[in-house]
Amino acid sequence: MQIIINNHPFRYEMENIARMFFHSKQLEIKYDIFEPVGDYVLTEIRDDEIFVKVSAEDKTAENREKLRAKGESQTEWQMAALLYDCLSSLSGKTQKWGLLTGVRPTRLVHRMLDDNKSIPQIREKFINEYKVSEQKFRLLWQTAMAERPIISASKLRDFSLYISIPFCPSRCNYCSFVSASVERFASVIPSYVEHLAKEIEFTAEIAKNAGLSLKCVYFGGGTPTTLSANELEFLMGKIGDCFDLSDLNEYTVEAGRPDTVTLEKLLVLKKMGADRISINPQTFNDEVLKTIGRRHTTDETIKAYELAREVGFKTINMDLIAGLSGDSFKSFCNSLDRAVGLSPENITLHTLTVKRAADLSQSAKTTFESGESLAEKMVGASFDYFYGGGYAPYYMYRQKGTLSNLENVGYCKKGHEGYYNIYIMDEVQSILALGAGAVTKLKAPNNQEINRIFNYKYPAEYINGFENIINRKREVESFFEQYPF
Repeated sequence: MQIIINNHPFRYEMENIARMFFHSKQLEIKYDIFEPVGDYVLTEIRDDEIFVKVSAEDKTAENREKLRAKGESQTEWQMAALLYDCLSSLSGKTQKWGLLTGVRPTRLVHRMLDDNKSIPQIREKFINEYKVSEQKFRLLWQTAMAERPIISASKLRDFSLYISIPFCPSRCNYCSFVSASVERFASVIPSYVEHLAKEIEFTAEIAKNAGLSLKCVYFGGGTPTTLSANELEFLMGKIGDCFDLSDLNEYTVEAGRPDTVTLEKLLVLKKMGADRISINPQTFNDEVLKTIGRRHTTDETIKAYELAREVGFKTINMDLIAGLSGDSFKSFCNSLDRAVGLSPENITLHTLTVKRAADLSQSAKTTFESGESLAEKMVGASFDYFYGGGYAPYYMYRQKGTLSNLENVGYCKKGHEGYYNIYIMDEVQSILALGAGAVTKLKAPNNQEINRIFNYKYPAEYINGFENIINRKREVESFFEQYPF
């Protein structure tokens, strides 16, 4: 399908809106075509008029409106609304999030509040102009209200530290992360840990010279607990030796695969300062676990969770995914019931996302056709389970390629908000990221500028290109030299 852009600069937003309705089609951007053929989305400005036309599957719809001259941003929203109405009319579908295609919808709420907009004004904007459903607006508002005091308390010098452990016992069919199976890459791990320790030392010195204050440590992956207890203790000890941890809000380690959790590892995590861990079932259906490529059982998930409780972790997160291959509505509701029944402090609900780098992408068309209405039903049912169990939303984000363009939401019990999740998703502070596939994000004080520093993606590249990675990290110091605190 062609996305035709004539005489305007809004390619990105028009492509994203078209993709909401045509997930499984390959979209091709074309410019200055006035007599298109085949399936297409035509968007153009001509003679002070916005014109859009959609032709797909032997149906057409078009819309036009006089250009309202209020600036480029307003023109982009005007064109987006016209295209959305055209696509909705042609397909017979509406989107729960309306015109919103961005990753971080709560940021729009925060900006409006910062501009002293009232609650009725904000609601009117989302419901009537952005075409967001009433249910999603309520979710958005509650999430923003949970985030706001945490965002407000963040100071200019604050930063978080992300440690990438890109190894897993096996690869899930929906996964697009840079993760290497232990079976194939076990021999690389010792060298990887050694180089990561050196990057920790170097980054700590830079953060100290830049006058930064560490607020969160987050071990992610992959699955950090794929490492041995000794390797975890070594890396966490290196962080404790090199960084000042006296002012931390949170120290998280993802123990996401229950088949990597042992008593020895949990005792190490606790001893070395971790106060929040993730033990992620994704589903409590063993057949679905097999289908998606996870080599653990429901019983192993429960045993790992109970072991973490015995060791004394006070904040445990569990992830669930709506729309997994082979899952049913009844099975998903059972997973909700069991997760809430275990009473972890955090439950994060993801909606299945089909990414190009994931194995699942090979059957993308079938996945969308069979899974979208089911995913909507699953996500809709989750609210009652979570609210009934004493959970409230505290952060959210959205991704391209998600079934029915739905969202991922972190729910928590009162007082157990995950600070790092809010910091990174709302781009509140700088994140210094270490390890393979890690992306450092440097946030300029008092403005929205974000500078990114990329590490090499794969463990072998990371090791072989380590000198270049260290040289790139020097940009952190030069960045903050521009902004005296």
